[in-house]
Amino acid sequence: MILYPAIDLKDGRCVRLLHGDLNKETVFNTSPADQAQQFQKQGFSWLHVVDLNGAVEGRPVNAAAVADIMNAISIPVQLGGGVRTMEAIEAWIEAGIDRVILGTVAVKDPALVKAAARQWPEQIAVAIDARDGMVATEGWIGASDLGVIELARRFEDAGVAALIVTDIGRDGAMVGVNVDQVGEVADAVSIPVIASGGIASVRDIELLKARPGVPIAGAVLGRSLYEGAVDPAQALKIAG
Repeated sequence: MILYPAIDLKDGRCVRLLHGDLNKETVFNTSPADQAQQFQKQGFSWLHVVDLNGAVEGRPVNAAAVADIMNAISIPVQLGGGVRTMEAIEAWIEAGIDRVILGTVAVKDPALVKAAARQWPEQIAVAIDARDGMVATEGWIGASDLGVIELARRFEDAGVAALIVTDIGRDGAMVGVNVDQVGEVADAVSIPVIASGGIASVRDIELLKARPGVPIAGAVLGRSLYEGAVDPAQALKIAG
């Protein structure tokens, strides 16, 4: 299982939100590049970056901070937040992003996601952000009538590299990961599934690893890392 430490960018700073609410932020580092370097030194092999301003505005906003991160580290980066056109995807990939995460556009224009996955094989991921089992959009402000499994199945055989499944109700709250929801998605499709939202301790990583059925491919770690509830070395050892 790959562990993805998260850097959420708001106004050029590294923050964590509670339940995705932009008004409930905690600033953990004013230098995202410094934070990225710390994660690389701790032994993580990937980085998960979200442009929070971009997710709401529907366009890349924190490009300067992302560039600083890219210049500071050598590990691969997956990035999402406000990426809703082929031009935006291409710009991020040309900037060196290894995997672009598409969320809102996966709900509103699945054909674009499939076209992007054909053009950039294994470099497109889909974010499935769920609130009470239904998919949310526009930086989690908007709602849809799509179920989590229904959206996941849209991209079967499309060449998507991963599905990142987030339980919004748990995100940033450190109340434990929704193993059942993530597992249901993993069992329903052949696309690798990454768990996100709520991981509070290494016990959550153990639970994800131990669940029967299709293995969970990865997990995104946020507040639990920043607040010291998860020890990087221990987490990486459990994840294998």
